[in-house]
Amino acid sequence: QLQASGGGLVQAGGSLSLSCAASGLVFNRYSVAWFRQGPGKEREFVAALSWHGGRSNYRDSVKGRFTISRDNAKNTATLQMNSLQPEDTAVYYCAADYSSKVSQKSYEWKLWGQGTQVTVSS
Repeated sequence: QLQASGGGLVQAGGSLSLSCAASGLVFNRYSVAWFRQGPGKEREFVAALSWHGGRSNYRDSVKGRFTISRDNAKNTATLQMNSLQPEDTAVYYCAADYSSKVSQKSYEWKLWGQGTQVTVSS
């Protein structure tokens, strides 16, 4: 089970930190990812991190602004989001898969948490 939290309302240029808490699985054997779905848009990939933390992947529009990390001892993954822009407004979902992949394809991620709303005002 995955539980995402940390969303909220922030002004453009601000920061938010999203957390994904895992339970009922051997978290340190799962890669994790964040996806988002903005209003009227399809779900899109944001970032991914392998189970060992050695490989990461980001969508181009968030590179240099967002950082994905994990704490295997606490069974959590974090998405630190800086310099937020209105176009980052979306429901953010965490996902996990029992592999070392960092794929951008949503169908390759088997476990999903509920979303957390991020709203960035201009």
